[in-house]
Amino acid sequence: MLNAYVLVLNKSWVAVNVASAKRALVLLFQGQARVVHPKDYALYDFDDWLEFSRTNDGIPAKRYIYTPSLRIRLPEVIVLNAYNGFFSPEVRLSRRNIFTRDKNICQYCGKKFSRTELTLDHVVPRSRGGTDSWDNLVLACSECNLKKRDLTPEEAHMPLIRKPVSPHWLPRFDSPLSKEELGSWKRFIDLAYWSYDHLD
Repeated sequence: MLNAYVLVLNKSWVAVNVASAKRALVLLFQGQARVVHPKDYALYDFDDWLEFSRTNDGIPAKRYIYTPSLRIRLPEVIVLNAYNGFFSPEVRLSRRNIFTRDKNICQYCGKKFSRTELTLDHVVPRSRGGTDSWDNLVLACSECNLKKRDLTPEEAHMPLIRKPVSPHWLPRFDSPLSKEELGSWKRFIDLAYWSYDHLD
């Protein structure tokens, strides 16, 4: 359970990272962070959190760690006491990342395919000045790619199902996030940004 995910906010309450529960508890113990209660957003330092962990409010046992003398509830959100910076690296443009962004779905017909049945398509063809960029590359199935040829979507009468954009950076998750974890984060983040796997 110490590998459970904890949302990290800077001191302005802006989401800046995701840490393991182990790391979050270390920051809490060192006085570098406080726990944000998932419902009423009250703040708890380490001693207050230990006291709060004694209450029985229907939280599943898996959300606790146990020592010989203590039961400590794992935090879901922490706020840093001093750090007020941001962390927003850009996602590298790559074939793999476009497949991840578009979820193996042809952006013209909307059907999902295996990777071998999809190609990268330039929305504005290279022969017409189109570039290799996040907003000009999409996945297309072989049939749609053949139909579109070197035309624009408008010329081919093939509108895109979604406008291609550069994805937002996401932290690496070793396992899927539970609805419970996402639920306690929704006040601080746009959950749509957290629906993909990490993009390398």
